[in-house]
Amino acid sequence: MSTIAQKLLLKCEPETSHDLAINWLKRTQHTPLKWMYSNETVPKPIKVAGITFANPVGLAAGLDKNGECIDAFSAMGFGFIEVGTVTPRPQAGNPKPRLFRIAEKQAIINRMGFNNKGVDHLVQNVKNARYKGVIGINIGKNKDTDEAKALDDYLICLNKVYPYASYVTVNISSPNTPGLRNLQYGAALDALLAGLKQAQEKLCQTHGRYVPLFIKIAPDLSDAEIDSIAKSLIASGMDGVIATNTTLSRTSVEGLPHAQEAGGLSGSVMTQMACEVTRKLSLALDRAIPIIGVGGIDNPKAAQDRLDAGASLIQVYSAFIYQGPELVRQIAKAI
Repeated sequence: MSTIAQKLLLKCEPETSHDLAINWLKRTQHTPLKWMYSNETVPKPIKVAGITFANPVGLAAGLDKNGECIDAFSAMGFGFIEVGTVTPRPQAGNPKPRLFRIAEKQAIINRMGFNNKGVDHLVQNVKNARYKGVIGINIGKNKDTDEAKALDDYLICLNKVYPYASYVTVNISSPNTPGLRNLQYGAALDALLAGLKQAQEKLCQTHGRYVPLFIKIAPDLSDAEIDSIAKSLIASGMDGVIATNTTLSRTSVEGLPHAQEAGGLSGSVMTQMACEVTRKLSLALDRAIPIIGVGGIDNPKAAQDRLDAGASLIQVYSAFIYQGPELVRQIAKAI
């Protein structure tokens, strides 16, 4: 997207600018106007979890929840694209306003609440996309689904997205769906992972292809919790982990406008926190499964630091909102 268009969007109310950008990308992705945001993909192929990625820089989930702009984002030079989070049934998400910028820190607070048009809508968009690269599909549960029945929602989504995904991410770490983060711990996590693994094995036989499962975790974890999650991931045979989702901490933005809004904080303020979780998780996993690092990756050094901490791939979101597609090329060239 051009610098002028980006500056104008950053002057709009956050969710309005997001909707405008998504609608514009959707309308232009198959027209000559896509030159305005196109970047050549930097070729740095890397194989992770049996998948060959064009380069290690991906788009994190949450920006294209419904998979409406896959071809637009593919034109920006990403090595892979993750869409979602998607739920079995469409849902409106939390009441507005629910998205806030803290521009002084290049940060964002969101309490969107898995607003999306449902898994069937997303699957149709993925099927219609011309993009032939790596696509991850991020799945969640509906807000009104009881915590005890969360696995049912994940299995509905997994069954529907499996034939069209390069990998599937299981989101159990959004702070904006009540009770969701409880699924990260102990017996609840083990039961969820066992159910997912069993379904994955059946789907592999049915479709004749193995689609890796990644689990997305929160940054707000103690060392003991990180160790426990690592043990569960290894024991269940999960294929990878994405670290991390947004944080509930406000230490880094205290006193700034919007800092006390409820929701998950993301952006440059998360760089050190997310990197430290990645480092600890990498040690706990002892390279048993790969990590996708996300959270506060806003320049090539932050990306390299995340790889040095143990990540095999990285994703961007908030910094991409503030800096635009050029960030993707800069990072891909440097790492």
